[in-house]
Amino acid sequence: MAKRLIPSFNRVLVEKIIAPSKTTSGILLPEKTSKLNSGKIVAVGPGARDKDGKFIPLNLKEGDTVLLPEYGGTEIKLGEKEYHLYRDDDILGTLHE
Repeated sequence: MAKRLIPSFNRVLVEKIIAPSKTTSGILLPEKTSKLNSGKIVAVGPGARDKDGKFIPLNLKEGDTVLLPEYGGTEIKLGEKEYHLYRDDDILGTLHE
């Protein structure tokens, strides 16, 4: 049975995007692969409440490609995949093509 994590409050679950390194002739160099500071959102929490009790929904959604901070987040392993859990205000922005 596959596990699915639904983040609590204003948290988002992100799968980091790792781009393979290639030489100019197209040969893949797996040992030189560097992690980009971007990822794809795979799950979002419902939102959180402010100090006055007003509900604040998240403005991010599943499938968004986001720019991540260099440090932070909580690493989580579900099955064979690794994910990172961030608060929505830790996300630096969304990336569009």
